[in-house]
Amino acid sequence: MVSEQPAAQVLVASNRGPVTYTRQQDGSLDARRGGGGVVSGLSAIDSESDSVWVCAALGDGDREAVRRGVAEPGVRMLDIDAGVFADAYNGIANSVLWFVHHMLYQTPLEPVFDAEFRRQWASYEAYNHAFADALAEAAAPGAAVLVQDYHLALVPRMLRAHRPDLRIGHFSHTPWAPVDYFRMLPDDIAAQLLGGILGADRAAFLTHRWAEAFTDCCHTVLGPGIPSGTRIGVHGLGADADFLRERAHRPDVEERLAALREQVGPGRKTIVRVDRTELSKNIVRGLLAYRHLLDTRPEWRERVVHVAFAYPSRQDLAVYRDYTAQVQRIADEINSTYGTATWSPVVLHVKDDFARSLAAYRLADVALVNPIRDGMNLVAKEIPVVSDDGCALVLSREAGAHEELGEDAVTVNPYDVTGTADALHEALTMPHDERARRTKRLAAAATALPPQQWFLDQLQALREGS
Repeated sequence: MVSEQPAAQVLVASNRGPVTYTRQQDGSLDARRGGGGVVSGLSAIDSESDSVWVCAALGDGDREAVRRGVAEPGVRMLDIDAGVFADAYNGIANSVLWFVHHMLYQTPLEPVFDAEFRRQWASYEAYNHAFADALAEAAAPGAAVLVQDYHLALVPRMLRAHRPDLRIGHFSHTPWAPVDYFRMLPDDIAAQLLGGILGADRAAFLTHRWAEAFTDCCHTVLGPGIPSGTRIGVHGLGADADFLRERAHRPDVEERLAALREQVGPGRKTIVRVDRTELSKNIVRGLLAYRHLLDTRPEWRERVVHVAFAYPSRQDLAVYRDYTAQVQRIADEINSTYGTATWSPVVLHVKDDFARSLAAYRLADVALVNPIRDGMNLVAKEIPVVSDDGCALVLSREAGAHEELGEDAVTVNPYDVTGTADALHEALTMPHDERARRTKRLAAAATALPPQQWFLDQLQALREGS
C-alpha cells in the first residue's frame, strides 16, 4: 500500500547501509558511517533533495536502533526477522549467488539444491519483498529507485508490481556468471533471478564483460531478446583520487608507514596486497607464487618483502574460517622456510586498519591483485593513485578492473602459480621510468569515474531513459 504522502524522489536500496549502530555498555547507541568506494558513491544520494536510503538492520545494534526509532536523516533501516535475514544473506546471497557469479564451487561435491535450499530461497524472497514494500511506500510518484546488487535481485520486478510509475534501476557489483555456470542453478530459480532484474527499466554492470554475460544468460534461459523496457548500462566504478591522496598523508598514516618501513627493512622492495580473506581474492595462490619466486630466484631472498593484508571476512561461514587459517599457515611456512634473523619474507596483518592499508599503498613497489574473479577491484585502482614512487601492477585478467587497466598492468592467469611468480619478477625488475609512466596512466584510468560521479551518471541515465 502506498502511503498518502510519499516524499522521496530518489531512493537507494542496498543490504548494507551507510551507517552501523553499536550498543555501548551504558545502553547508548554509537553510530558509525561506513567507508569504501561503493558507500562513497551511493552517498551522493545526500546531494539529492527528498532522498532516502533503504537498507537492512545487520546486527543487534542496528535492530535496537530501529526499535528505539533512532535513525540518520534520509536512512530507513529495515528490521527483518533475524532468521529470515540469516537464510537470505548467508544461505542464499553469500553461499549461492556469490559462489555462482565468482565460479567458486567444487563441482564434484557442490552445489546441492535440496529442500534446505528451497527453504532458504523462500527467505530470500521474503527479504526482497520487505525491501520492495518499503520502497513502494517511501517513493514519490515517478521517483527514481536504484537497487543494488545480488542481495536484491528480485526487488525490481516486485517493486514494479507495486508501483509501475517508478523508474527503477538495478546495479550488479559482482561479475555475472557465464551461461554454463549460471545454469547450475535450478531452472526456475535462474529464471526468477533474471526476471527479477529485468523488472528494472535499466540493468547496469561494472564492465561490458559482465553485461554481456547477463544478456547471454537472458537469451539462453528466458529466450531470445531482452524485454524492450529494460536497457543495459555499464559504469566502471573508479577511485576517489582527492580523498585518497589527502587521507594517505594524515599523521596516522605517516605513523603506520614508518612502522611498516621498519618491518620491511632498508633497501628492500615490497610486493603489496590488501584484501579481505574472501575466497575469490585468491590470496593462497598469491602466497604460493611468492614462495615459488623465492624458491626459483634466490637472488630475491632478503631483497623483497611481501606485505600482505588479509582482513577476515564472513567468519560466520566455516569455509571462510578455514580459508583464513590457510592464509596464515602458508605465510608462517614461508617465513619459517626462508626467513632470517633480519628478514621476514612475509609481513602479514589480519586486523583491518584503513590507515595501515593506505601506508602500504604508498610503500608499494609492486601491487599484487590476482582474484579468481572480481566485479571490479578498487584496490587495483587505488594503489597507483596513492603510491609514492610509482608501482608495477600485477593484475588478474579475471578482475573487472582489467578492462580499464590491463594495457599498463602485468597480466596474470589467477590459477597459474608459476606464471604469477614470473609476473612478480617482471614487475620487480621493471625499469623505474617505465614503472612511473605506467603508474601515471593507471592512475588516470582508475579515477576516470570517481564514486559520486559513478552514482550520478546512473541516476541521470535512469531519468533520461538512456
